[in-house]
Amino acid sequence: MQGEKKPFLEQIYQKVLLGDGAIGTYIYEKGIDIKQNTDFLNLTEPHLIFTIHEEYVRAGSDVIETNTFGANRIKLGKVGLDEHTREINLAGAAIAKKAAGHDVYVAGSIGPTGETITEENKEDILPLIKEAFEEQIKALIDGNVDLIMFDTFTQLEEILLAIRISKSIAPNIPVVAHMVFPSRGRTANGIRAKEFGEKAIEAGADVIGSNCGRGVTAMLTAIKDMSSLKEEVPFSAYPNAGLPEIIGGRTVYSAQPAYMAQALSQMIKLGAKLVGGCCGTTPAHIHEFRQILHIKKVKVVIPIPDITHIEEENQEEVIPSKGAMLEDFKKQELIPILVELDPPPHLDISNVINGAKELKDSGVDAITLAEHPLAILRADNLSIAHKIKTEIGLHTVIHLTCRDRNILGLQAQIMAAHFLGIDAILAITGDPASSSDQPGVSGVFDTDSFGLVKMISMYNQGFNFAGRPMKKKTNISIGVAYSYIASRPRMQLSRLEKKASLGAHFVMTQPLFDPNEVESMYELTKDLGLLIFPGIFPLISARNAEFLHNEVPGINVPEWIRKKLWQYEKVEDQRAVALDITRDLINKIASWIDGLYIISPLNKWQISKELVKMVRDAKFKGSGRR
Repeated sequence: MQGEKKPFLEQIYQKVLLGDGAIGTYIYEKGIDIKQNTDFLNLTEPHLIFTIHEEYVRAGSDVIETNTFGANRIKLGKVGLDEHTREINLAGAAIAKKAAGHDVYVAGSIGPTGETITEENKEDILPLIKEAFEEQIKALIDGNVDLIMFDTFTQLEEILLAIRISKSIAPNIPVVAHMVFPSRGRTANGIRAKEFGEKAIEAGADVIGSNCGRGVTAMLTAIKDMSSLKEEVPFSAYPNAGLPEIIGGRTVYSAQPAYMAQALSQMIKLGAKLVGGCCGTTPAHIHEFRQILHIKKVKVVIPIPDITHIEEENQEEVIPSKGAMLEDFKKQELIPILVELDPPPHLDISNVINGAKELKDSGVDAITLAEHPLAILRADNLSIAHKIKTEIGLHTVIHLTCRDRNILGLQAQIMAAHFLGIDAILAITGDPASSSDQPGVSGVFDTDSFGLVKMISMYNQGFNFAGRPMKKKTNISIGVAYSYIASRPRMQLSRLEKKASLGAHFVMTQPLFDPNEVESMYELTKDLGLLIFPGIFPLISARNAEFLHNEVPGINVPEWIRKKLWQYEKVEDQRAVALDITRDLINKIASWIDGLYIISPLNKWQISKELVKMVRDAKFKGSGRR
C-alpha cells in the first residue's frame, strides 16, 4: 500500500520540487478554440484537462496546478459563467487530485480578478475582490488541494489581500505567491521584487517568487533582487518559454528547455526550491528540466473581419501602386539600404535624429522605426518619422501594429502617415501585450497583419476598409515581416504568399546570419513578386547571441557562430569577431539581393553606419529588380 506524502512545506525545505508547465497555452495546442473559456472546460471537457494533468505527472512534476486560474466570480461574470464559480473550482480540484495520485501535490491556482485598484475606486472595488477571492479559495480548499498558488499578479495590493484572505480561511494551507516582473526586477507599476517579497512574507506567504513575464532572463533578475530573503522563505520560479510571437493566430514561445534550465539552475542557487514553467511550456519542457537539473522525483487572432466589400457604384479600374518609397528606389543604381532605429523609451529623441543624419551621410536610403517592440513603451514612431522626413530628407518606414489600435485607429494612422508624407508602412500583428512594461495593457487585435495589408492596399486604391471612397489615394509602399527558418523553410511561406496576394510590396525578414540561408530563402520566395530585404543584425557579444537565439521569436543564430563567440573571453573580442562575420555575410550576398535591412543593435547606429559605408564603398548594385 502506498504511503502518504510529506506535508508540502516540509518537503520543499528539504529538496527542490518540480512544478508543471502551462495549462492555458497547452490547451490551445490541443485544438481548443482560443475564444473558449478554459476554466469552464473543467465541466465541459474534464477528460481533456485530466489528460493534460496526467501528461505533466508522467513528465515528472511534483506539483501540478488546478485549471482554475481565471475561475473567480468577477472574471467568470464577464462571460456569463459567474453562477458556476464554485462548481468550476470544485471540478478543477477533483480532476487534478485524480491525476496527481498519492505522490504529487495539487496547488489551487488563483489569478488576479482583472480589476484595476485605484485610490478613487478602492472603497467600492476592494469588497468585491475580497468576496471573489473568498469564494474561490473556499471552493478549492473544499476540493482538498494541498496548497494555494497565486499566479501572474501585477498589483501588489491585490496579491497581499489574496494572501491574507487565504491565511484567514485556512491558516495551515501553504501559500505560494507569484508576481510578474517584466523588466529590471520590477513590476509594470515599478514595485521591486524584494519589496514584494518582504510584504508578501509579512502577509503570510510561505513561498514567494514569480511566474509568466518576459522569459527566463527577466525572471532571473527578479529572483536575484529578492535573494536576500532566501533565509526566510523558499522561492518559486515559473518562467515563460521565451518571448511570445503570434503565428497563424496562435501565440508561440520558442525558448528551448536546455536554455531555460540553465537560468533555472542559477535561480535554484539563489534559493528557488519550486521551479516549473508558464506560458509556452509543455510536458516536454518539464521532462527536460528534470533531466537537465537532476531533480529527483518525490515518491500541463481574430480573423480578418469580412467587411471589405467595395460599393459597386464607386468602383473604378485601378493600377496598383508600389508606393512612393519603392518608386524612388527604382531610380537609383546602388542597392537600397534600410536601417532600423528604435524610438527611445523617453522624451529625448536626439540620439535617433543624430543617428539618422549620420546614416544619411553614409548612404542609407530609409530609416525604419518600430512601434513599441515587445510591447515595451517607446516614443511615437510616426512623429519621429515625420521629423526625419522633413529635417533630414530620408524615407521612413513606420511599423504599424494591430495590437495597439482598433480598426478605426489603424485607418486614422494610415491617413496620418499620408498627411505627413510618410510613404512606407510595415504591417505587423504586433507582439502580445502580456510582455508589456506598462500596467493595464491589453492587446486590441481587431484584425491581424493580413487585414492590415488589405487595409493599406485599399487606401492605395482610394477606399477605406468599409469599401467607401476616400476622394484621394495614398501612395504607400506596403511592407511585411517574414520569419525564415532554415530547418522548416516552408513553415511561414503560405502566410507570405497570402500577404503578397493581399497587396504587399516588400519584405523585411527576421535577422539571418548565414549566406546559404539567405540564398535558400530567396530561391523559395522568388516567384512572389516581392522585394526581399534580409535582416542583418550585427551581434555584440556571445551573451547577446544566446539571448536572441533562445528568447526572441523567429531568430535563429547558428550554433557555429555562438560557439565561435564563446571562444573569446572579452566582450570586445567577441564583438570584433561578430562584426567580421556580419561583414563577410554582407559581402557574400549584397551583389544579388534586392536590398539590405540592417538592425542597429541596442540602437548603436554607429555600427550600422560602418556597415553602410562598407557597402557604399564597394558600390554593390544588388539584384537590380527594383
